[in-house]
Order: sequence, then structure tokens, then C-alpha cells
Amino acid sequence: MAGLSNLTLHETADRLARGECTSEDLVRDLVAAIEQRDGKVGAYVWVNVEDALARAREADAARLGGDRRPLLGIPLAVKDVLNVKDQPCACGSRILKGYVSPYDATAIARLREQGAVFLGRTNMDEFAMGSTTENSALGVTRNPWDLARVPGGSSGGSAAAVAAGEALAALGTDTGGSVRQPASFCGCVGLKPSYGRVSRFGLTAYASSLDQIGPMTRDVRDAAMLLQAMAGRDPRDSSSVEIPVPDYSASLRNDLNGMKLGLPREYFIAGTDPEVERAVRAAVEQCRALGAEFVEISLPHTPYAIATYYVVATAEASANLARFDGVRYGARVEGEDPIDMYGKTRAAGFGREVKRRIILGTYVLSSGYYDAYYLRAQKVRTLIRGDFEKAFAGCDAILTPVVPTPAYRIGEKADDPLQMYLGDIFTVTANLAGICGLSVPCGFAGAGLPVGLQILGPAFKEENILRVGYAYEQSTEWHLRKPNLES
Repeated sequence: MAGLSNLTLHETADRLARGECTSEDLVRDLVAAIEQRDGKVGAYVWVNVEDALARAREADAARLGGDRRPLLGIPLAVKDVLNVKDQPCACGSRILKGYVSPYDATAIARLREQGAVFLGRTNMDEFAMGSTTENSALGVTRNPWDLARVPGGSSGGSAAAVAAGEALAALGTDTGGSVRQPASFCGCVGLKPSYGRVSRFGLTAYASSLDQIGPMTRDVRDAAMLLQAMAGRDPRDSSSVEIPVPDYSASLRNDLNGMKLGLPREYFIAGTDPEVERAVRAAVEQCRALGAEFVEISLPHTPYAIATYYVVATAEASANLARFDGVRYGARVEGEDPIDMYGKTRAAGFGREVKRRIILGTYVLSSGYYDAYYLRAQKVRTLIRGDFEKAFAGCDAILTPVVPTPAYRIGEKADDPLQMYLGDIFTVTANLAGICGLSVPCGFAGAGLPVGLQILGPAFKEENILRVGYAYEQSTEWHLRKPNLES
């Protein structure tokens, strides 16, 4: 049944409920799309057709028996950093070659409880360290809107799969913008939940105080559906929080009457591409027309966010990645003794960007530098969190660009990591502060490249950003446009 691969999750659920298609139809249509397009895009690193078909048939039988779970038999793609039982989890790295997960991450288990089918695993920057998906040891992913450009990262494979019609929706992870930035580059919706809203158990850690699992979808309603299924306290993750999970779909409305939105002066800065700023400012005016009141706010410590982020994140990475040593799992390069083996394995297994961040993180934690760098960065992080708390005392959500530019060309910034890091200026603050953020399509740059609007909300107020994103989305048609991969 051609065309199923371009449906939203809620459209798919409705068709399944009405008997207009089966879950097996869905899987077959998606597999056909992957076979046709992924040779160009490179979104997936692993697909298990037979298992997905078997699960789909089970779902079809359950539906005939009266099962009405909202995600029953709906195929999803998963970023290659989340553990799914009996599937490989390479994290885009050579060092985890051959590793197969023996368990489900909590987010995966909760989606499985709702009947979801896991079709395949998407490409990513190695250990989620990067903004382009060029840093993967498993190949380069390309932007479906322009195959010469990056899809963003580190969840670039998930964003590209959704944009290319190779997945109905996908899971990504966001440590400094890795869901929102590729969503902006690829013209889809990306949601970063508040820190502690979704369990991190089973997520291979990059930076434990920053990482969050989030959905990448075709529209805001789908993002609300997936968040609903994944959210909530998990005793296996001490950072997950015991806060009631609201009905996110109930918060979706077509107007913004009574909402007060903030515009931070530090996020509309010189150096932002004029077409990106034009699209975002047009989105602001559209939200005003929908009934929102706007206030100008200040987030004064924003200029320090990049430096703070790259101290905190790399410090945590250097500790988290110490476990990948060739002893217990993954690849191993033999040596004369355990220390030699350890060094050779990590030298051969890790890519250049991962090594760069491990070295930087080890340096800022080392004796004599801990106070000067890591401790100071944590103090600035507290100030950044305080900026948002003050801002949200006077508004319900904040509107900003997601990134300063549209997607750039593959290789354009590969040899200039500092310029690539600076592109995260509008996204890393949400991770440092632990708040929630949403990217929704808001236009196109002149070269036909998508532009995203970022909506930031207070911690554990995802319903605020979903309401704003939904009202804006439903009043425009940007999210309905699809890239042409047929030529």
C-alpha cells in the first residue's frame, strides 16, 4: 500500500483502527522506502525486516482480538545509542563492534508496552559527539533536502529517516541540541524533554547530567504521543523525577490566547543567517496573530554557555567512556599486557572527535585545573539556570531560532570544530538548565533548506511548548512539505 510511509503516527493509528491497512502493510511500505532511498540518504545502520514483520503480524492478530493500544503495530526507528534487546548498539563507533544488547532501555520498554515495533537503528555521530553525523564510524548520513549537506547531529540519522519517509517517527537523544538541531536542518519536529522527565536507563551515556531521550516526528501531536508513552519516574534511573505526567494531547489547541511568550535579546544576534532570522520573526508574528502576548526578556549569561557546556559535557564524557576498554565487550586490540591492550583498543576504536573530547574532559578534571575549569563551569551553569527561572516568572515559553544557519555542506566544518561548537549556542542552554525544548518547522531558506523555530519551556512544563508548537504548526503548512528524493 504505497504512501503509508509518509503518514503521521496519529493518522496511522486511525487507519489501523478503521482496518484500512495492517501493521504488516506499514512495515513492508517502510522497507520499500528504505530500499529505494537509503542508498542516497544513509539514515540507517541496521534494519531487521524479518523481526519487524513478525512483530507486525503479532500486532495485527492482537488488534483483531480487540487490543486498542495507541502504538500497536506502529514501526519506529531508534538512534543507535539506545539499547534494544537483541539488537546491536554500536553508538556509531568501531569500539562497540559486535555488541548486542541483552536488555531494553526503559523508554524502549515503555514503547514496547504500547505495542510499538522497532524496525531499525539510525546513524549518529560517534557516542553522540557531533553536530553533523559526519563523525560516525559507520558512514555519513545526508540531508534529504540536499544530499550534499549534513542532516545535523548527533541524531542526524533519525531526523533524515523521518524527513525522507523512511520512518514514521524515530527516537533521538539530546545532550546539547542533538534532537532539536537535526530536526531544524531536516524539517521535522524534535522534542527535548526536561531533564528527569524520561528515564535514561539503557541510554549509553555521553554526559549524564545533560542527556535526554526525545522523539523526532512529522508533527507536534506525534511528539506528544511518544512523550506520553515514555515519560514518568523509573526506579532504575535516580535522576528521573516523581512528577505526575499530564495528558499532553489534551494541551493541544489551535490558539495561543492567554499565553505570554518571551523573546530573549541574546538569541537574536549578529552572525545569524538573515533568512533564518526572517523565518523565525515571521513565526513570532504568526504566534502573535494566534493570540499570544510577547515580552522581551534577557538571558544574560548566554554568551558563556558554549564554554560552560564543553567543559561540563567533556568532563562527564571522559568518565563515562572509560568503560569502553576492550575487556568486557566490543572490539579488542591485543597488546603485550592489559595496559597496552587498553591503550591500543581505545586508540583504534575511538574516532578523532571522541578522542578530542575525552582529552579535553580529562584535562579539565585534572589536578590543578579542576577548580579553574570544571568547578567554575558548574557555577556558571547555575547562573544560566537562574536566568531561565527569572525569565519564566514572566512568561509561559520562550521563542528563539534553533540554530544560526540552515544546514551546511558535508565537510564544510569538519576541520574547524570550534565553528561547529559555536553553532550550538541556542540549544546548549536548555540542557545546562534542565528545561524542555521543541523544534518545529517555520520556513525555508533561499536554497530550499528547512528552518526551525525553537520553543523553550520551564522544567516539566512540556505541555506549554507543545501547545505553542501545535497552534503555530496548525496555522501554517511548513511541516507538510516533503523533500524530493525521486530524481
